[in-house]
Parts: sequence; C-alpha cells; structure tokens
Amino acid sequence: MSKSLVIKGGTIINRKSQEVADVKIENDSVVEVGKNLKGDTQLDASGCIVSSGFVDLHAHLREPGKEEAETIETGSRAGALGGYTALVVMPNTDPPQDSVAVIDFVREQGKRAGLVDVVPSGCITLGRQGESLAPMAELAHAGVTFFTDDGNGVQDAALMRRALEYARGLGVTLAQHCEVAELTKGAVMNECSCCTDLGLPGWPSIAEELMVFRDIELVRITGASMHFLHLSTKRSVELVRAAKRDGLPITAEVTPHHLSLTQELLASYNPVFKVNPPLRSIEDIQALKAGLLDGTIDAIATDHAPHPRRDKEMSLDLAPPGMLGLETALGVVLAEGACEIRDVVALMSWNPAKIARVDAEHGRDVVAGVNANLCVFDPQLTWSVDPERLASKSINTPYIGRTLRGRVRHTIFKGTPTVIDGQAQK
Repeated sequence: MSKSLVIKGGTIINRKSQEVADVKIENDSVVEVGKNLKGDTQLDASGCIVSSGFVDLHAHLREPGKEEAETIETGSRAGALGGYTALVVMPNTDPPQDSVAVIDFVREQGKRAGLVDVVPSGCITLGRQGESLAPMAELAHAGVTFFTDDGNGVQDAALMRRALEYARGLGVTLAQHCEVAELTKGAVMNECSCCTDLGLPGWPSIAEELMVFRDIELVRITGASMHFLHLSTKRSVELVRAAKRDGLPITAEVTPHHLSLTQELLASYNPVFKVNPPLRSIEDIQALKAGLLDGTIDAIATDHAPHPRRDKEMSLDLAPPGMLGLETALGVVLAEGACEIRDVVALMSWNPAKIARVDAEHGRDVVAGVNANLCVFDPQLTWSVDPERLASKSINTPYIGRTLRGRVRHTIFKGTPTVIDGQAQK
C-alpha cells in the first residue's frame, strides 16, 4: 500500500478560487482536497499559501562544460528551495544544446537529480553563433518546444525570419534575447547621466528596443510564436503592449532584479550588479511593474546565472554579467509589493507553465487528480540571504544584507517532498 502525505491547513490559491483546506497526496498525484484529512505523513502549512509549483522560464545550470559555477543537481536543489518544480534551462552550455545528444544528456542529468523537471531549451542557431540554423526539426522531434540563443540576440533579420517560419511549422516557440550587439560593445551599465559621471561605457535602451520592434514585425508576417526574454525598458513594455493589442502571439518575461535594483548601484563598481541587460532607471522599473499588472508581461523568470567567485571578482569591464535568482525570486518579488499574491502565483507558475508547454504536469490548479507538483510558502516571513547556506555552487547574489519577504516552506515534486520546513531533502 502506498504511503500518503497530507499538507495541513494552508490557503490554497487556484485560478478561480481560494480556500483553507488540506491536500492529500498519494504516489505522484493529489487525491483529495478537503477538511480534516489524514495521512501517513503530515506537513504543516498553517499561515502559508499552497499553490502549484513554480516554473522558471530562464535558468542557467551551466552543465555541461561549466560545472565549477553550477551543476544540474545543485541548480535543481536551488530551484526546489525557491519553490520551483520545473526549470527551463538555457542552451549556452559547452557544448551548446544544439544537438539531440546534448539535449538528452541535460534531460538525463535532471532526472538523475530528481528534484525538479529540467526542461532543456534548444539553440536557434548552431553554436549560438547566429550564422546558420540549428537542426530545429530534429530537436523538436526529440521533445524540445523552446528555442533560444540566450546570451546572444539573433542579429541577422533574414535568419530570424527563417527561424520563425520553421518554428511556426514545427509548433514551437522562439525566445529572443533582445540586444543589437553593435550598440552594446564594451558597455557595462545602462546609458544614463550617472554612467558618464562614473566613467563607465553606457548600454543604450535602444539596443533592446530595436530588436523588440524588429521581431514583433517578424512575428506579424510569419504568425509564429515569440517569447521575449528579460525585458528591461519602458519602451520595450510599450512595444509589447501594442503588439498584444494587435493580437500577435507574443509573450514576455521580466526578472526579479530588473524589478528591484536600479542603475545607481553600479556606482559601487561591484560586478555583482553587472547583468545583461543592465539594471535600468526607476522609470523603467515602474513601467515593468505596470506591465505585470496589466498583463503585458506574462511571467517572472529568474535568469539564474551563477559564476565562480574569481570571475565575479574581476574588474567591472572584465567580469561576466549575471546573478543568482532561484532561491531569492519569491522573496524579492513579494518584498517589492508590485503584485498581489494571486498574481505572483500566476506570473511564477500558471503562465510560465503554459509558455513552456509543461502545463500538462505543472501550473495546474490544486485539485484531485492533478500531478502533485506543489509549492507551500509563507508570504509574510522576512529573511536575509546567507551566502554560506545557498544551495548553488556560486554566491554571486546582490541580495546579501537586504530584507526579503516571503519564503518557501515546502516543495513537493511528483508527490515527494524535496523541501521540508525550508530544508532540502537530498
């Protein structure tokens, strides 16, 4: 006889309902939602929210090739601690995810870790070099539904148009890193008055916005689906809003750090604040938050980007961009107070699950019969980041010393607790 697990006394948030109830799980499924349920094992959820597990559309787990910074196992553990049950992992590995062999390796390593569903994305172009298309049909046949050259924007408009035409025929989604590279050479921070004062080369907003505009128009003529990664500027939000009004099949994400950190932090010359795209102005942050509230932006994605300490301790011009995100995303978003809790669940679970096409198993309402991929979090708990207790192999987070609000208490993946009372279980 299989053992049962009951999550006791939490507030269950579904798309059209909210109730305080128990959730009973057997094997890998929810079997009952109700009052006074009994099970072989019980997890207390009083004062907590119970929701479907979070889905990250944008995580760098570095394996294969850069295991010093992160492995699929350590990144999966960080994800579980952050309430995630599925991670879409970016293809800028070494070798890149432009072949079935690498896709299979990544997927198998995720299964071996057994902490979250690791969903490999495929490259749009071979080697992410932007010169010729990757074997998209072969990768799609192997189950890849999300393609991106993240870290690089596809610069060649004709090549991107062809990729979109192939994507439409294959029924897959392309995700674009919006950056016109000719406009960002040598840049380390947002182009603004403070970058002039600091003597740092500026990264203009137009470098993002030109590519957003270009690809919206390519979507218009091809009819293919497009997802915009880590939007960061006011004008980008306006462009996506207008495209959605026109009914184009476009979705977009924003990161927690672009909602919470401003360009002025680069005055410290600390590379922990160097990201791609760069931290922007308070006006941009306000526009991003407005985009979340009116549905222009569909998802909050971490862009979890671990780097070894020695790399992030280089000078600002040489240090690689990127920061950790999986363990802190919920706490940052709730601390910012930009969204109601139901909206946070939508932006971190329901919507990204649909965009990533994993909504058969993730991002489901918590009702009898669904897969038991769940997150239990305390929305009021305040905490601060201890770099020595991070599950990630790297510690490049800008949130050390900041007060975050909201923390994951339990994570359930395929019916098994991967996190209990904030502690990873394996």
